Parts: sequence; structure tokens; C-alpha cells
Amino acid sequence: MKKGLSGVLLLLVFALALAGCGAAGKPSDTSQASTSGSTPAEAAGPVKVKHNRGEITLDSPAKRVVVLEWTFTEDMVALGVQPIGNADNAGYKQYVSSEAALDSSVTDVGTRDEPNLEAIAALKPDLIISNVDGNAAIYDQLRAIAPTVEYSLNSGKGYDYDKMVEIFNNIAVALGKEDKAKQVLKELDQHYAEAKEKLATAGKAEFHYSLTQAFTYQNAASLRMFSDNSVVVGTLAKIGLVNDWKPAKLEQYGFSTVGIEALPAVQDSNFLYIVQPDDDVLGAALKNNSVWNGLNFVKEKRTYALDSKTWTFGGPVSSKALVDTVVAAITK
Repeated sequence: MKKGLSGVLLLLVFALALAGCGAAGKPSDTSQASTSGSTPAEAAGPVKVKHNRGEITLDSPAKRVVVLEWTFTEDMVALGVQPIGNADNAGYKQYVSSEAALDSSVTDVGTRDEPNLEAIAALKPDLIISNVDGNAAIYDQLRAIAPTVEYSLNSGKGYDYDKMVEIFNNIAVALGKEDKAKQVLKELDQHYAEAKEKLATAGKAEFHYSLTQAFTYQNAASLRMFSDNSVVVGTLAKIGLVNDWKPAKLEQYGFSTVGIEALPAVQDSNFLYIVQPDDDVLGAALKNNSVWNGLNFVKEKRTYALDSKTWTFGGPVSSKALVDTVVAAITK
């Protein structure tokens, strides 16, 4: 009996060892077969994170993060990490691409400009990512809760493409996700190359355009005309599109706010626009407007509506979504 039992046990041990070897070999085989399917390594140990106020050192990559600006939340989600707290969940879900969806477990910590400090403290974060434009006055209060980094969407030359990549990479350092960030940006460049080919095939290479986000203000059409120092124009340049809106002065937010009377300057361009379904300011409201009806791009039907949820201050995911909606609009 003992002899037979020992033999069975030896066979079981041998079988388990073989199974273990097979399982151990699978991740290696998968990573060799498909780079995009692999999981990039996560950094460990102390990390130094650059931000608007200099640099902070975290003992280890952040795990419990509260974010007070949608752009930075999107960056986190693109890196495969959900924050534990976010400012204005409803607004995020309305404007930011569903490709960077916010998990239902994320706690809403108030508005971007007036976050709830008690709610943030209750989450016991190990990092807070704040926005200079809305949170500079409470930076010391945030820092008293947890280490805080601060970024801006309008400092210096504006939130242009280079600034978008810089902030994305800084957040990746804070999370220990630098390899993942490289993968995201590499895949984004590939997406640009494919979009560029689609445009060339459709005869839309070097397509000239002007882009606006329009809304009603004081009973009149108010247009944000995006300039070269905006992330959206920088993104569209990656697929060969040419921006024709050239204001006398570049605004720090990356757009000029004008009325309909400013549009003759770009009437020979193609007109891309973003409006909301409940505020179609460029539709029926301008039906009898002589300036609008006299514009060449209106008369020649060279106006292109983009998805109303197009987020114009986003990160890599929003850049991908922008490219997709623009290519679809101008090639259909």
C-alpha cells in the first residue's frame, strides 16, 4: 500500500511541476508574439515628479490618487489606473471620450474649482493632482492632506501638443507607469499614420481648416477659434491638416473668442465646428444672418460638424478621438 501511494504521489508532483513550467512559459510566449498585448513593467521605489512648483519625491509610485481636473484624470485612465476621487464625475462623463471611461467606484469630490477638502481627506490619498487655474489658492490645504502636484492648461505658450505630452509623462512617472506611457504614445503615433493614409486615399491630404467650439453668449454666437498653440490644432497637424486661423495675438488658452463677424478671414478655408445639441448656435439661429450666409464655406457647403462631446483640452485618448471624428466628418 505504502509503495503504491508513494508512486501516486510522485506522479502527482511530477505532473504539477510540468503544469507549472507550462504556465510560466505562457506570459513569455504572449509578450513575444504581441507587444500591444503585453503589460508594461511598473516602476517601484522612490519617484521624482516634476510639476509647476518644481519637483516632489514620492516614497513609491502613487496608488490612491485624487484628481481635480478632467484632463489629468483622462491621463490616468489612459495609463490603466482609475483615481479614487475625481472632481465633477458627471461633467467628465459628458465631455471626455468614453474611451477613457471613469469607473463607477470613483468618488466625486465636488467641482473642479471648488473641491470638497473633507471628501478628499476622507479618501486618504497618497497623491493629489490639481489644476493651477482652479486650485492654486488652496494648494497648501491640499498639500496638508497629501503630496500634491499641480499642472496648468494655460501657462506660458498655452496647452499645446508638447505640453499635453509633458504632463502625461509626468503623471506616468508619479504612477510608476512610464513604460505604459511610451506604449500609449507609440500606438497614438501609429493611429496618426493610419489616419493620414485614409485622408490621402480620400483626396484630403493637407486639408486646410479652421476649427471652432461655438455656443450662445448674451443671445449671440460666441466662437472659440483654435490657434496653433492648442492641443487640438497640434493633434490635427499630426495627420497633415493645416490650420488657417492665424490671430494677431496667440491667447494662452489656445483659442480666440470672436463673433460671426470675424469669420470672413477664414471663409476660403474648410470650417470644422463643435456645438451642443441643445445649443445649435450655428444652425437655425443663423438662418437669416447675412454675414454667415455670405461666407464662402457656407455657400460651398464646406462646413463639417464634429461630435458634440469632442473634448478640446484632453490627453492622448482625446487626441485619438478627435482624429477619428475629424477624419469621419471630412471623408464621408
